[in-house]
Amino acid sequence: MPIVSLENTITIAISVRDRHLSAKWYAEKLGFELLYHADEAGWSEVKTMTDGVTIGLGEQTEPVPGNAVPVFGVADIASARKALEAAGVRFDGETDTVEGMVSTATFYDPDGNALMLAEDLTG
Repeated sequence: MPIVSLENTITIAISVRDRHLSAKWYAEKLGFELLYHADEAGWSEVKTMTDGVTIGLGEQTEPVPGNAVPVFGVADIASARKALEAAGVRFDGETDTVEGMVSTATFYDPDGNALMLAEDLTG
């Protein structure tokens, strides 16, 4: 039995120089649908053709190509994090919250690959 219960969604987070330009590229080249631009958070999301899978575009001055991070949706990030930490899973810093939008927490697999939990706060 798993330690936490994940939702049927996954966002693959990647870093880009210009989220608006990248969202347009994904729409034009791959047919992905723009879900939203969150300018205050430097984040945009596009919906892929696969149910429950989105690409998150995090704006960075110097993006790191190949550094994709799977982001797993959870209903309660605090309890999921607590359960994983109790099982010895290493997290990176505190849980980050953008009020009214999302709470996220980065953690690592045994080989140091970054993964993330996200709780949707949009209601």
